[in-house]
Amino acid sequence: MYNQESISEGIISFTAKSIMLLVLLFLPSLLFAQTRGTVVIDKDSKVDSLIGNYLLGNKTNPAAPGGGGAVGSSDGFRVQIFSGSDRKEAFNVQAKFQDRHPELHTYLSYKEPNFKVHVGDFRSRLEAEKVVDELKNSYTGLFIIPEKINAVKISSE
Repeated sequence: MYNQESISEGIISFTAKSIMLLVLLFLPSLLFAQTRGTVVIDKDSKVDSLIGNYLLGNKTNPAAPGGGGAVGSSDGFRVQIFSGSDRKEAFNVQAKFQDRHPELHTYLSYKEPNFKVHVGDFRSRLEAEKVVDELKNSYTGLFIIPEKINAVKISSE
């Protein structure tokens, strides 16, 4: 019937097949295992304003200058420091400005065919004009632009 040798070959064959089946079943779970990490979110400050407007249903803010406008934004002014069709140059101007003036926010926009870099969130034209005077030696062709600005945080000190 069956001899000792054929039985041991059958057992080895069965064992090898079982091990191979187990490896094939558990290999995907080992390959697709994920490690935990951290997520860093880098976003424009306008995102917070947009989310606030959406959550509050675009209600007006009576505390804003003039008593109107969306929560988180109001009418104001920004200073345009760059306008041109070179995207790389626009990003370079923005980065250099942020390094030199970290207290002022910068905003990059594109409207065909030009990229524009605007700086600041000024509530009055006078505030913007003061910054223009400070920057006129470093940048040419400065313009004061009326825009919706992000709410300026007022210190309570």
